Formats: sequence, C-alpha cells, structure tokens
Amino acid sequence: MMMIPRRKNEFDLLGEMFADPFFTEHESKIMKTDIKEKNDKYLIDVELPGYQKEDIKIDVEDGYLTVHAETNSDKEEKEDGKFIRRERYVGTCSRSFYVGTEIQSEDIKASFKNGMLKLEIPKKDEKKELPEKKYIQIDD
Repeated sequence: MMMIPRRKNEFDLLGEMFADPFFTEHESKIMKTDIKEKNDKYLIDVELPGYQKEDIKIDVEDGYLTVHAETNSDKEEKEDGKFIRRERYVGTCSRSFYVGTEIQSEDIKASFKNGMLKLEIPKKDEKKELPEKKYIQIDD
C-alpha cells in the first residue's frame, strides 16, 4: 500500500466537520481561570464574559469554593426573529476549587468588573495533627 500525501487545497471532510461548533461546544462552557500565589494569599481570576454580577453566586462548603454562573435566554427569546446560528453559551455552569476547611466565606474577597471575577483568598494553615509513624512488618 502506498501513502500519498494530501494536498493542502484539498477538501477535508472530517477536518471541516470537527471544526464545527457542535463538536467544540463544551469548550465555551468552561470558566477560564488564572490562579496566582502570593506570600499571604491566592488570587483567582475567572473569565465570565456576558454575565452580570447578579448572575454569579459563590459559596464555600466542606473546603471547596464553588463559583456558579447562569445566563438566561428568556429576554432574547421574546424578541422577534429566529436564530440561524447561536455560539454564545446560555445556561448554567460552575467550577470548584479546594481552598481548605479553615477558609470561611467571610475570609474571601470578591469583585466583578468587565466580565472578570476576581477572588482573593487568604492562606491559612490547616491545623491537622500528623498521624504517628507506623511501620509495616514484612513477612518471610
């Protein structure tokens, strides 16, 4: 069997098909996030373009900080016309980060401006007692 290289100008059905937003839609739902560590705190920047401050909820439970965001299409559905193509995500998404059980919601500072959620989380030492070192006996 002989392999013939494909010419660049040939039509690639599979390439065109997988480039369609139907196959890459899940990527638009992810909250793109940057996390930066400083001496006494962590800074988290979460991109939420198209969301309003009222659309975002943040909670801390069992050591996990969770950011929930929801957009509603009711306003757009009432307008006249029919969508031919819709690429902007509509619905609910969330993302969680482990911050430790010592962090409480009142310890976290949050701000939202121009589609960017900024969180400031202080570093706190977890007060865990280390278990006593135990050895495992090796049988013959």
